[in-house]
Amino acid sequence: MNFDDTQKEAEFRAEARAWLEANVPTEAELSGKTEVQRAQFWQKRKSDGGWACITWPKQFGGRGASAIEQVIFNQEEAKLDTPYMGSYFGIGQGMAAPTIMTYGTEEMMAKFLPKLASGEEIWCQLFSEPAAGSDLAALQTSAVPDGDDWIVNGQKIWTTVAQYASYAILVTRTDPNVPKHRGLTYFCVDMKSPGVEVRPIKQMSGGSSFNEVFLTDVRIPDSMRLGDVGKGWRVALTTLMNERASIGGGGVTANFETVKALAERLSIDDEPAIEDSTVRSKLASWYVQEAGLKFTEYRTLTALSRGDEPGPESSIGKLVAAAKGQDMASFAIDLLEQQGIQWDPEQDDPENALFVENFMALPGLRIAGGTDEIMLNIIAERVLGLPPEPRVDKAIPFKDVPTGPDH
Repeated sequence: MNFDDTQKEAEFRAEARAWLEANVPTEAELSGKTEVQRAQFWQKRKSDGGWACITWPKQFGGRGASAIEQVIFNQEEAKLDTPYMGSYFGIGQGMAAPTIMTYGTEEMMAKFLPKLASGEEIWCQLFSEPAAGSDLAALQTSAVPDGDDWIVNGQKIWTTVAQYASYAILVTRTDPNVPKHRGLTYFCVDMKSPGVEVRPIKQMSGGSSFNEVFLTDVRIPDSMRLGDVGKGWRVALTTLMNERASIGGGGVTANFETVKALAERLSIDDEPAIEDSTVRSKLASWYVQEAGLKFTEYRTLTALSRGDEPGPESSIGKLVAAAKGQDMASFAIDLLEQQGIQWDPEQDDPENALFVENFMALPGLRIAGGTDEIMLNIIAERVLGLPPEPRVDKAIPFKDVPTGPDH
């Protein structure tokens, strides 16, 4: 396989690089803005220039470009010092938008997608619940019809960027009298609706990027429903496949190059750490894992370029990337010795702070979007074709599924 740019791709790369270099925000332009405002400023500039969500249709704020052109643009953007985008747009652009494009009406697409592309509106994902764990289909948040509306009551948790969100994608239970996967319905919900309460959760990493959300008699118009009533599980699968591809892609995390650079500048027993056989063995293992992740991502991109939805191979990226990053961060802290356990993001060397922050934050990525165990099951059943695990509640109406401490 030839990974060099074709002539068309090379021309696109040059055009993207030229625009990026000419339009990176200056510090003066960003002065006084919060992190989220900086991200929205940069996203709006990309949108105005025709470089936001470039694979989307032009009428929805995109460029009608190919998946490989989006990769090329991302590669060139990553080379420059642009505002940190965090998780502000990942859920809306990477998870909600593909679901809306697949199941939404023309009116919904026209209403939501342009503002998602421009960063004007941030979205969150109301899926996980305290009592459901990674078993999304066991959710209890109810939606009851009331004329042309639905009345929603329940609690969601681990909701990233809910405190900034204008809208959310939401899965509810509309029929407890059928097996759990068949009684779900999927909605978009206005986060400013009466009855929506967001409570930030303090994380051990020091941040509060996710929240718990309480829904009390929230009224949602039926026009905000995605897919058929009772078919929400099928809609949710589209979101979940895109979510796992997004999480598997990683973010600002320790990687082979950052740990290799650390090993080159530190010493073990007065010798360069990079010369230590244990260090070299670990670096080799991480290099191989990163190469595997890269080529698995290419497989996903090939599916996208054909117009297919991401497949279960997205779970491979998520399973490997989070554990690899956590392992790297732990090893880097060991190499740093006492300096490694001190953490003040305002004063520490940015690289050292990155390792400690990763060590504290990455365990959460092994839960978010499906635990490691869920990913292993998906890979075993859908990639390797192994027999599925027994599911004793598969054919039982949800209301009859045993719950509580006695079960």
